[in-house]
Amino acid sequence: MAEVVRAALVQATWTGDTDSMISKHEEHARAAAAQGARIIGFQEVFNAPYFCQVQEAEHYRWAEPVPGGPTLTRMRSLARETAMVVVAPVFEDEAPGFYYNTAAVIDADGTVLGTYRKHHIPQLPGFWEKYYFRPGNLGWPVFDTAVGRVGVYICYDRHFPEGWRQLGLAGAQIVYNPSATSRGLSSHLWRLEQPAAAVANQYYVAAINRVGVESYGDNDFYGTSYFVDPRGQFVGDVASDSQEELLVRDLDLGRIQEVRQEWAFYRDRRPDAYDDLVRP
Repeated sequence: MAEVVRAALVQATWTGDTDSMISKHEEHARAAAAQGARIIGFQEVFNAPYFCQVQEAEHYRWAEPVPGGPTLTRMRSLARETAMVVVAPVFEDEAPGFYYNTAAVIDADGTVLGTYRKHHIPQLPGFWEKYYFRPGNLGWPVFDTAVGRVGVYICYDRHFPEGWRQLGLAGAQIVYNPSATSRGLSSHLWRLEQPAAAVANQYYVAAINRVGVESYGDNDFYGTSYFVDPRGQFVGDVASDSQEELLVRDLDLGRIQEVRQEWAFYRDRRPDAYDDLVRP
């Protein structure tokens, strides 16, 4: 397996319907593959608007089965066509009354390797997610893909360091963090938290945010998606804060071992002293 992986992410504006939104992402993926990308990730619930700005039962219509729903069927075909790993976040309908904010990891041959379900569910103005989603219950999986070991953390999860560390302990080399976050206080945290997580856990992070104002509220999603390396440094430029954009970057996975030997954070952990961290 090559040490340098060409990786991609997409920050996109909402088109108004699921079919055209998926088609747009398929075209971005084909463009990334043409540039040599071997893995691509999309934003939170990429095939829908960010409907959690309101609490209305009509928005359960965006949910679909995982992995057998129409979106992931198309994503599996896309992975096979482009020979890329695809990280596809969707609104999962597991059973009546059981809904999750989920991301599927699809290998380059179209195999669904598994899913991650968002653990931390916000409930505050503009982000009424508890109305729709149950907390994730599948742990912190890391998937052995054609490009390396890939993990997922979703949006609000990023405020909680415990999951980042779980992914690192499980051997993640690249963690995709699909998000839907709007202008305001989070703008400062957006450029702070993922680089800090990358440093603390010494892996690559792909931070993806939606962009633009959508029709189900007045949240202005500010994009500025990026890749960050195990030293917490941006890999190339950060994406626009107002325009749709495809980012393609080279990630040298060999740097992970280099940094972990220099900054021995895993060696010097003290789990024997951390019991209080898991008490309410």
